[in-house]
Amino acid sequence: MGTPPLNLSRRERQLIEALFRLNEASVAQVREAIDDPPSYSSVRAMLTELVRKEQVTYRQQGKRYLYRPVAARAKVAKGMLANLVTNFFRGRPSEAICALLEQQAGRLTPDDIQRIKQQIERAEAEVNDE
Repeated sequence: MGTPPLNLSRRERQLIEALFRLNEASVAQVREAIDDPPSYSSVRAMLTELVRKEQVTYRQQGKRYLYRPVAARAKVAKGMLANLVTNFFRGRPSEAICALLEQQAGRLTPDDIQRIKQQIERAEAEVNDE
């Protein structure tokens, strides 16, 4: 079933999202990249915690540290999505999918719809194989 989703706080997710946008950044750059940022020392402490959780790595450049995400963006996105489904959709992927389709239906391209249909067909095949 894969690894369980990592439990990150809203702020930790916000910092990781900023690091993905920036690729690599100092504490000050991360602060500038997020809405309503906490203090410099709070951001530094959260980045240190993300290093401890092995979600972020760093290198030293002169007197400052530059941080970057460890995992690939797709892997982090899947983990965050798993948390979202668990916390807001009672662990039911179908609820999350329906909510997305209701909200974004007008923005889907024919290719998007075809891809969604293919994924549904794969899911049906897996259920029928069990």
